Amino acid sequence: MAEASANFQYSTPLGISTTPIPGVLVLNLTVHADNRGWFKENWQRAKMLQLGMPDFKPVQNNISFNKEIGVTRGIHAEPWDKFISVATGRVFGAWVDLREGPTFGTVFTRIIDPNIAVYVPHSVGNAYQTLEPETAYTYLVNAHWSPRAKYTFLNLADETVGIQWPIPLSDAILSEKDKGHPRLADVKPLVPKRKRVLVTGSGGQLGRALLDQLPQADFDVVGVDLKELNIADPTQVAAFDWSSIDIIINAAAWTNVDGAESPEGRPAAWAANATGPANLARAAAEHDLTLVHVSSEYTFDGTKAPHTESEPPSPLGVYGQSKAGGDAAVAACPKHFLVRTSWVVGDGHNFVRTMAGLAANSGRPHVVDDQIGRLTFTPDLAAGIIHLLTTHQRWGTYNLSNEGDPMSWAEVARNVYELTGHDPQAVTPVRTAEYFAHKDAAPRPLDSTLDLSKIEATGYHPVEAKTRLQEYLKAMKGHA
Repeated sequence: MAEASANFQYSTPLGISTTPIPGVLVLNLTVHADNRGWFKENWQRAKMLQLGMPDFKPVQNNISFNKEIGVTRGIHAEPWDKFISVATGRVFGAWVDLREGPTFGTVFTRIIDPNIAVYVPHSVGNAYQTLEPETAYTYLVNAHWSPRAKYTFLNLADETVGIQWPIPLSDAILSEKDKGHPRLADVKPLVPKRKRVLVTGSGGQLGRALLDQLPQADFDVVGVDLKELNIADPTQVAAFDWSSIDIIINAAAWTNVDGAESPEGRPAAWAANATGPANLARAAAEHDLTLVHVSSEYTFDGTKAPHTESEPPSPLGVYGQSKAGGDAAVAACPKHFLVRTSWVVGDGHNFVRTMAGLAANSGRPHVVDDQIGRLTFTPDLAAGIIHLLTTHQRWGTYNLSNEGDPMSWAEVARNVYELTGHDPQAVTPVRTAEYFAHKDAAPRPLDSTLDLSKIEATGYHPVEAKTRLQEYLKAMKGHA
């Protein structure tokens, strides 16, 4: 039998890390000690949510007291989420993914002492073995226990998952019921509940990409445009049935940068880009939904590139001002991702398609060469948003564009000409002041480059813009 030990860490910073089982998270808790003993915040919602912990809303706290070393319980997959820790003692914890999908049967093990907590989502099998006498195993759950609840079980000795128990099961203390659970081959994989996503602006370039990718990532998706839901109308937003929605992705926006400067365009831009997001933020807060809002590098004046997530807004024109207003409203929503992007290219009208059309018709465009930035292709933008949602990242702002060296609009145009088999010298570079002389045009940031280090630190690495540009043009040619 293992000997008792209390060699856990004191005063370690609160932290969170992922595991091989999607959604299973390990939390390092801060334990404060003195000559009287120790104290810890075992569950601290505000701090843990900031680190990326799901807001799973526990409703019941259970404690299992285990008198002896070697008490072994499980493997049980339950119809609720759990937050596991120990009040006293130490256990060896084991978790097996019993959900349908590519990670079915994946195992994760970890010793839990008072320094450690583990978040276990619905339908992941969990078990533990006590390593010290008089261990108090405690767990929060987000549904009340019911004798009618349906469990799924896996045998503790299953050879396929091959858990290496510190105390052999032949020497451990098990219930007869746990001894009789089925092997993995006889376990029917559990179908996890799919989260439902509402995509506003679903007919736009990003909206189309989201509607294509979200179902592949196991989300149920509903798309709406202005005719189904005018997000700028607070009455419509308040009357919308949010009961079956878990996540809102706001891809709706007024994107006519020059038109926003007109007497008619100014209120329209503010309605779509500021009032609409504010209404969605209010609904998300009231109904405990996650809100993903897509913003723009036009919230900056272009003088401090590469622009970081912490840079304060400094918009030059009405479009950028309206986007900054929407950003401020979204930031007040408790569960939000504000995704800032630039130079979007997707299925629809955009600069790349315009240049490809001019090239095909022997056009000789004048294109500005003193505005630089990175293209963002909607499949990568959609994939990045899904990454934030599925990997439980911390709420807040994330820059997201394609990677690579920044280019000017003129460089992009010349690349389009060259990749489509036309003379890149047909593109004449001009300065912004020259191009917009005698035109009613909005001011534009000269450097739109976004710093991508924050999202790349989460494990998402966008493909280089030049690679995507080549693929995009090749696909255009294939559909011509």
